[in-house]
Amino acid sequence: MTERNKMDFSRGISKELKEEDKQEVHYSSYLQLEKVLNSQLLLSEKHLGKKVHDEHLFIVIHQAYELWFKQILFELESVCDFLLESIMDEKKMLVLVSRLNRVIAILRLLVDQVAVLETMAPQDFIEFRDLLAPASGFQSLQFRILECRLGLAMHRRVQYGKHGFKAAFTAGELQILDEEQKKPTLLELVQLWLERTPGLESNEFNFLQQYRDAVGKFLQAEKESIKKQPGGNAEQEAELLKSWEKDKNIFDSILIEELHNKLMSTGERNFSHKATLGALMIFLYREEPRFHQPYQFLLALQEIDSLITKWRYAHVMLVQRQIGSKMGTGGSSGYQYLRATISDRYKVFVDLFNLSAFILPLAFRPPLPEGVERILNVHLSGNAMKDVEEMRKRCKELEIMGQNAKARTEKEHFSPGVVGTSV
Repeated sequence: MTERNKMDFSRGISKELKEEDKQEVHYSSYLQLEKVLNSQLLLSEKHLGKKVHDEHLFIVIHQAYELWFKQILFELESVCDFLLESIMDEKKMLVLVSRLNRVIAILRLLVDQVAVLETMAPQDFIEFRDLLAPASGFQSLQFRILECRLGLAMHRRVQYGKHGFKAAFTAGELQILDEEQKKPTLLELVQLWLERTPGLESNEFNFLQQYRDAVGKFLQAEKESIKKQPGGNAEQEAELLKSWEKDKNIFDSILIEELHNKLMSTGERNFSHKATLGALMIFLYREEPRFHQPYQFLLALQEIDSLITKWRYAHVMLVQRQIGSKMGTGGSSGYQYLRATISDRYKVFVDLFNLSAFILPLAFRPPLPEGVERILNVHLSGNAMKDVEEMRKRCKELEIMGQNAKARTEKEHFSPGVVGTSV
């Protein structure tokens, strides 16, 4: 068989397969709609002999949540896979940011989706609520996996009744959770990535030392400003100095590694000292080209934390509106338990929120040495500059050629010759 015959044969098979696939694939079969649209089994119909209208909405809402949880986990898994690579290709940062932005868009949808469930009145919910026990949203395996994958530590969780949250799951589900907890979390991977921040440690620039000096100058300027306050009110000056001392203590908590580590041991901080400095450097010099995408990446992590907190809060308010202070169907304290989950202890990337306390005015920001700025900048190399010069030279030559051609055409058009010659 000749090469051409092989190609024709291959095209023939490909065409047949495509036509066959087109016949087999159908919208409903591709989306498995028969399974999805027939999975709303109302307990009211089964146990009460009649359908309670709002139970259908209740099921659809929670099924939609679970589908979106699945997509969020799918996106986060790919982000973690990128960060797991031994050498992180910076070109992939755009992909990472875009996938986190997709997670953000989904979480916004989940927050808004609570409003649909709020159209169900407490009287409508009570008609079928007792049939749900001991089932509870607390038993959402995917949401617990989401918390684990982000990096929510066990010791930061609020106790579920008299037991830990694992008491709500079956043996098979616990095995899945245990396997998930063995994997590196997004928090851990981001910490390792931040510790490798370009320019954080170099021969010509020690970021911590330069930042420490800048903070010293900033605090001194603030103190002098307080002492120069007009009016000479001693009481007001004392209050301002007390506030200044608190600010100094906050700065010390990042300038002195031992203080930072102490806050880590009490659970007030999650990132290592080096990772925190890396994040701070990205925030301080976000306009440097190499920090553009990392800065957006860190903002996206903050937004994910914010939206999960908003979703928890919306859920808390919904529960209070629906059942008041009653216990949850799964045995938790209901509203009281859920309210405790909207504190900072449930924010995985709380350190990023607190970075604003360490931001200095531009006038006090340490200038970057030329070598470090070169590392963080997108610049043309010597060869590239030479290529640009050559390109401009060629363009100029073409421009001159064009002008000359135009001049010749005009000259020929207006030159004297035989006019009006008949055939």
